[in-house]
Amino acid sequence: MNASTIAAGRARPASRGLRPGPLWLALPGVLFLAVFLLYPSLKLLSLSVLKSDGTLSFAAFARFFGPSVYRQVLQTTFAIALETTACCLLFGYPLAYWLAGLSRQRQQIVSLLVLLSFWSSALVKTFAWLVLLGRTGFIAQVLHALGIGGGEHLLFNRTVVVFAIAHTLLPLAVVTMLPVMNQIDRRLSMAASTLGADRAQVFWRVFFASSMRGVAAAGLLVFIGALGFFIAPTLLGSPREMMLGQLIIVQINELQNWQLASALAVVLVLSALVTCLIYDLVFGLSSLADDKRAGHSMRQHHLRRVGIGMVNFLGLVCSFAVSAYDRHLRQVVRVDLLTVYAWLVIAVLLFPILAIVPMAFSADTFLSFPPKGFSLRWFATYFESPLWIGATLRSFGIGVIVTIVTTAVATPAALGIARSGGKLASGLFLLFLLPMIVPSIVIAIALFYFCAHISLVATNLGIVIGHIVIAMPMVFVILLTTFKGHDWGIDHAAATLGANRLQVLRHITLPSIRNGLAAAFVIGFLSSFEELTVALFIGGGIKTTLPKQLWDDILLQVSPTLAAASTVVLCVVTLLFLVLQWVRPSGKVA
Repeated sequence: MNASTIAAGRARPASRGLRPGPLWLALPGVLFLAVFLLYPSLKLLSLSVLKSDGTLSFAAFARFFGPSVYRQVLQTTFAIALETTACCLLFGYPLAYWLAGLSRQRQQIVSLLVLLSFWSSALVKTFAWLVLLGRTGFIAQVLHALGIGGGEHLLFNRTVVVFAIAHTLLPLAVVTMLPVMNQIDRRLSMAASTLGADRAQVFWRVFFASSMRGVAAAGLLVFIGALGFFIAPTLLGSPREMMLGQLIIVQINELQNWQLASALAVVLVLSALVTCLIYDLVFGLSSLADDKRAGHSMRQHHLRRVGIGMVNFLGLVCSFAVSAYDRHLRQVVRVDLLTVYAWLVIAVLLFPILAIVPMAFSADTFLSFPPKGFSLRWFATYFESPLWIGATLRSFGIGVIVTIVTTAVATPAALGIARSGGKLASGLFLLFLLPMIVPSIVIAIALFYFCAHISLVATNLGIVIGHIVIAMPMVFVILLTTFKGHDWGIDHAAATLGANRLQVLRHITLPSIRNGLAAAFVIGFLSSFEELTVALFIGGGIKTTLPKQLWDDILLQVSPTLAAASTVVLCVVTLLFLVLQWVRPSGKVA
């Protein structure tokens, strides 16, 4: 989610107070989220403080404050999330900066590579790293050929867990920072240079300071995403790297300890909410919704002075470094280091995606890269397996239903909020974004408990409901942005000239918003097709989707059939990604 997207949710000043007006259109979406998100989440909160006999107890939370394994897991989760956020910002900022300096056409083309990594399945990429970083994997072979030791110890440690999570979330950081950088007026840098500032001072005092809104938003999204991550630590980590998401799965699936699992979920949610508040206080994230108001509050905040001092210090230090580079190394190093760095990062982002495909054509009975021989045996195994084909067809069917229902619910809600203003519209905007703030594993277990009481566990309908909740924010934001960009004066003009509502809708409104609707359809399907967490719980081990089947086989038996199934997932994602780029409005990166 980028700055222009969040800005689309800005409420226009209105004097109508809390009168709903067009906001009645959001009622179906509000009721859906109230029933399937708010109520299950509050029920989960009550489970964390109630014993089986109904008495109040905070014993589950007390375990976090003593010298127990739960406290250690909590500390590990926060540490890994912070390290991941730092890595994504540190390595993603130069890439976003380089992309912002390209021409519009080149930026759109190169951004497609970053976006392809962004939309590719985190499970597939993590599985690819599991093979590539193994004892006899490709990376170990390269290190051995270079005479570097340690290739046999690349897996099952904290470093590889942070790397894998950062690899998954770094594209999110880039696509969040890039729109903010594109909005920076480059004439400010030219003016600073004219006034005597060198390149380092121009960057730190002008460009970096202006891009802090994007950096803050990227850090927020990455940190919240990393808090609930469980795929990488499960597949690539050791017990020392266990995170809260893994512990929740263990407490529910193995120990049936709902009180402790609920307490863990509450800790995750509170962590996400507190993070949002801290980021808003320190960085002024409300500036993404109201620039003037947030700018005023930031100027009053004493931390802004500290930030300005740090930026000035960094500018001074880097000025000496740049001067030394210009005097001694500029004539020796005749390549653009930033360009080399950017392409290197893009190559790393795409490497596991490209590596998994040839593994599926291996003639061996085990996974290896590069593969030995050529065979279609594993694709034949995949297509002849009722288990795999059933999971694939279920994922497609659920994805289509989720896309239709989510778009049908989110479209009137986005229209009503886009045409309204005031506090009520702002509150509803935050409600529709709530599934993006609450970790998906918390949503999954809350719905699991809720569905268990209405006999929807191990049903396709239960999975559909969970996927709709997960997909709602992205679809809603895209449609909201589309409606905000539509010129409603044209509709009024057509009505004035005698067109009825149906004619206005058919000939004016729909042609204007059809690209946004198509993008919402594609992203809604992708959100459902790649979703693992909901199926992990609500599927009940009976109704398996393709990601769930991949997850089960990775844990039980690793064979080239997994590579074939992963290739199918990547083909579907790539095809829909290309469709998304084809239908996107000109000049925008989806």
